[in-house]
Amino acid sequence: MNINEIKQKLPLTPDISGREEYFNSVVLLLLVPVNGELHIVFEKRANNIPQAGEICLPGGKQEKNEDKKSTALRETEEELGIPKNKIKILGEQNTLIAPLGVIIDVVVGYTDFPLEKIIINQAEVEKCFTVPLSFFQLTEPEEYKVMIKVHPTYVDEITNEEVVLLPWQELGVPEKYSHPWGKLSNKIFVYKTQGEVIWGITARIVRDFIRLL
Repeated sequence: MNINEIKQKLPLTPDISGREEYFNSVVLLLLVPVNGELHIVFEKRANNIPQAGEICLPGGKQEKNEDKKSTALRETEEELGIPKNKIKILGEQNTLIAPLGVIIDVVVGYTDFPLEKIIINQAEVEKCFTVPLSFFQLTEPEEYKVMIKVHPTYVDEITNEEVVLLPWQELGVPEKYSHPWGKLSNKIFVYKTQGEVIWGITARIVRDFIRLL
């Protein structure tokens, strides 16, 4: 194989290595006018789904052969009943890779669809509310840190037996990898507003958006 053949094999648009090993999702940071001021639309998750009761942006799993914009529009229509043709796509933010194995692509959109006509999907959404964009522009999020480590083993909750994920002896890797390793400090951002706490991935997405403005 020569240099030109190698060059042709390289991707024209580099992506995230190992993307297929992650849960790929897309959210929509949706702006709406409220009393002459731009607001961001948020949802509170229903009690019967993962991360119940937490605040999030409209969105969900990106299906195969579906682009980011299509996922964002489809999920928003499914969750809030806002027709796809009523949302104008403004662009995209940088992709977010969460430490727990999730890739989140962020689409930014605008709609003047009347909020009173929103019909929430109660199987997924407890309620929908908006927060003025200016609140986030004037309010710095609280910052906290959590520690993330790599665990080569874990204890099965049912059998109470240790499950070895990385057989370090068989592989011939150093013994230090038989115990949890790594000291990744991950920032957690928190906004407190309207009696609700916006935190984690959602808060980071909002913070990143504000930094773009």
